[in-house]
Amino acid sequence: MSEPDVELWGAVEQLWGWLEEHREAGGADGLLLRVIKLSEEVGEVAQAVIGATGHNPRKGTSHTWEDVQGELCDVVITALVALRTLTPEARDVFARHLERVTRRSLAVEGP
Repeated sequence: MSEPDVELWGAVEQLWGWLEEHREAGGADGLLLRVIKLSEEVGEVAQAVIGATGHNPRKGTSHTWEDVQGELCDVVITALVALRTLTPEARDVFARHLERVTRRSLAVEGP
């Protein structure tokens, strides 16, 4: 594993542990809430894009593209923590899936 990879998964593990210590709902409800949190984060990306492009006439330009970047990072973090909630083997599950998607996508020939 490369150093950034270890840092990423170490941080995911720490965040997952902290959330496990502080969550109010356990079992299936806790898992569902953690997965549903992704929808909230994606909504914040959409809000930031609308704000960065000024497409809300009432608010005008209320966000920056750096805000969008931060919100996208929140989506990734939330997804990885949700994956870790589903399985302690999240790193391996993600690596295998990324490999399959990459291989499949790069195998497709363009027009």
